[in-house]
Amino acid sequence: MRNIVLGVIAAGISAALGWLTRTYLWKRKLRRKQAFFGLPENSESLLVVNRDAGGTELAVHRYDVFALLELSALIKGCGANAQVVTQDAAQQGFGERTEFCVGGPGSNRRMLAHMSVMLPGVRVNVDPEPGPDRGAFQIGSERYRMEAGVTEYVLLARITAGPSRPVFLFCGQRAITNQAATRYLARNHERLARKHGNGSFVLLLKVVNSQAYGPDVVELVADVTRAAQTPLPSPEPSADSASSTTRPARS
Repeated sequence: MRNIVLGVIAAGISAALGWLTRTYLWKRKLRRKQAFFGLPENSESLLVVNRDAGGTELAVHRYDVFALLELSALIKGCGANAQVVTQDAAQQGFGERTEFCVGGPGSNRRMLAHMSVMLPGVRVNVDPEPGPDRGAFQIGSERYRMEAGVTEYVLLARITAGPSRPVFLFCGQRAITNQAATRYLARNHERLARKHGNGSFVLLLKVVNSQAYGPDVVELVADVTRAAQTPLPSPEPSADSASSTTRPARS
């Protein structure tokens, strides 16, 4: 009888220790996730959505809606809350709340403002006219052109300034690439946190054959943090403009 009682007690102690260990590991994992996203328990965050560049002023592309759903699940998993606002209604300062900004600068004014201040080494061709450079990224001296449905690029960035909350940018050449970047973040945030800590980073991702695989096949092209944060040189004036500025005025 004594052996049975001792066995029950030992089993109970083992179960309790196992439960405490699992709880401790789960809480530690949650705290790391909350720190990476800047989302402590019951905190507020901002989801800034763009408009469909090919639609009406108030339209949101369905892939951007899917991206917001992916981000909402991440935020909920941190025990935080989210407010969804359109790109022309987000009028708060940088770092007041964790912000997730979705869409390229051609359809999202908030993204345009963030990139001009925080990513001066990136230029995006927002010319609506068809052409080989439409939607192309220039990052430092490199240019990345889009082949719709086959090879497309998206920037995934986490930007911080001191102790403020981070801003996450999802700047894609097409709406489906925005969703691809949010999915990549959801799947890889633990690895990104181990590599970059809670600091800033800018990653260039390539979405492969989206016409067949959707937003699922994503490759990391490069960590372009240094190039993206280094201002590009101002374009040199053309010969015609230079001559016009030096030509003496007629009497």
